[in-house]
Amino acid sequence: MLASHHPPAVAEKGTLYVVATPLGNLRDITQRALDILGSADAIAAEDTRNTRHLLAHFGLNTPCFALHQHNEAVAALRVLERLRAGEAIALVTDAGTPAISDPGGRVVAMVREAGLAVVPVPGPAALTAALSVAGLGETGFVFGGFLPARSGPRREALKRLARGGLPVVLYEAPHRVLECLADLAAVCGDQARLMIARELTKLFEEVFCGRLGDAAAWFAADANRQRGEFVLIVEPPLAATEETRPALAAEELLRLLLEELPPTRAAKLAARITGEPRQALYARALAMKENHRVG
Repeated sequence: MLASHHPPAVAEKGTLYVVATPLGNLRDITQRALDILGSADAIAAEDTRNTRHLLAHFGLNTPCFALHQHNEAVAALRVLERLRAGEAIALVTDAGTPAISDPGGRVVAMVREAGLAVVPVPGPAALTAALSVAGLGETGFVFGGFLPARSGPRREALKRLARGGLPVVLYEAPHRVLECLADLAAVCGDQARLMIARELTKLFEEVFCGRLGDAAAWFAADANRQRGEFVLIVEPPLAATEETRPALAAEELLRLLLEELPPTRAAKLAARITGEPRQALYARALAMKENHRVG
């Protein structure tokens, strides 16, 4: 139940606050986030220039220090030291929620392992903002974040993500978005449902909903659409595509063979029929047997 009144939040000593900040529209910040950012002893920021701009907009001047992907290991030690000294530290990224495809996960883990308090201050996140307007994630979803930059590893990652049949949510950079869509089409097929959310909450926000095969034409209609930050949500078709079917077929075949054969023979036959590695199939067979025994 929601309380009728909450006093202003005050950052408690020796506590790390993971604070969500606006994706683009500054009016999306929460009052609690402002309370914590204003009362913390210091702010660990992905980019101190961006965070100081945010603070100045709201009349705050809390000291900032840098914590980003290139210095997180060292900066995390600094955070730990200051928390142990009794300070309250707020952790922010340039936009959205820290530690979700953004810096912060390592420092949160270190603080928790040290037995110190970590408190979420929830708010904007591109992941949930995109899902809320997609109409695709009501029964669950898989979050892949940023995929590998090269096509081969990216396709392998997509195949793993798509096997569950749930909508797949991805983040992508503007210079790779078309390549990523091509790989998505190769793995999920042109008819898979797709949502592209571009520049969420910002001045040039756009959302495309349609089929994967129509995405290229949408981008071609306006060159500016390749700019900005993207969230992609694709719903794999119920039937596996040619690239995902072999792995699924091998698993089902293995399951059937195990009804009549021991794991060694089942894996050997499944490998001969499907071409999948025998050792991998044997390991999977043992896992299936164990799961069946536990069940």
